[in-house]
Amino acid sequence: MLSETRGSAEGDKGVAGDKGAAAGEMPAKAGGVKIALLLPESKTARYESKDRPFFEAKVKALCPDCQILASNANQDASQQQAQAEAALTNGASVLVLDAVDSASAAVQVVKEYDTPDWSPDKAQDEMTQALIALNNQVDGVYAANDGTAGGAIAAMMAAGIKPLPPVTGQDTELAAVQRILLGEQYMTVYKAIKPQAEAAAVIAYHLATGKPMPTDITGGTTVNNGKKDVPSVLLVPLAVTKENLKDTVIADAFWTTEQICTAQYAEACKAAGIL
Repeated sequence: MLSETRGSAEGDKGVAGDKGAAAGEMPAKAGGVKIALLLPESKTARYESKDRPFFEAKVKALCPDCQILASNANQDASQQQAQAEAALTNGASVLVLDAVDSASAAVQVVKEYDTPDWSPDKAQDEMTQALIALNNQVDGVYAANDGTAGGAIAAMMAAGIKPLPPVTGQDTELAAVQRILLGEQYMTVYKAIKPQAEAAAVIAYHLATGKPMPTDITGGTTVNNGKKDVPSVLLVPLAVTKENLKDTVIADAFWTTEQICTAQYAEACKAAGIL
């Protein structure tokens, strides 16, 4: 099983176990091999628009006959458990899991909310409540993803807070990139999703077919999960701000200049040196 840990800006892909060929057994033939991809939710655009197609494309390039069993838990841990069990029942040799449940970063705050379903609308309501309780005195907002960041920003703008305090985010959604250009959101955590998805696909393919893992895929990196040292691929997340957006998100073609710099954001793009 492969997994991604969602937190503030730490951790990506790691091999947690497998059902590959045992010692002395013949590797499984690629034809008919099934690999399950279990995604956590769909409100964050990256999972269905980036992670899934990148992963599927890489698996198909490595193994045209392999079958991918993809599912999305829609932020429901019990549903994800059922999807994992169904994938195993349907013959999946490897589970690539981005878990719904994850540990949150320890940050001292004056108001804290566990936003259901990562909902921007619910985040906006929660931020409105916080502003009322704090008499609009806010020094910063630590938001765990770009959707909740957008909700918090909407609440502060509705309350007439100027200038907006620093607001974090994660996932590098297009709307968040545009907010960063306008100065509404300070930063977003950028994970190079394509190499992340492709690395997961390479590992899943080799586990599923019982082929030896390429020595360069992990570079000898391991992570101890409390029981054993797990061979892992760790990608470095980046904090993307207005200053480095061009050299990261645009340089990687994660979002193009045309997608970002629509008419509404053209002046902000020029000021940031993108146009």
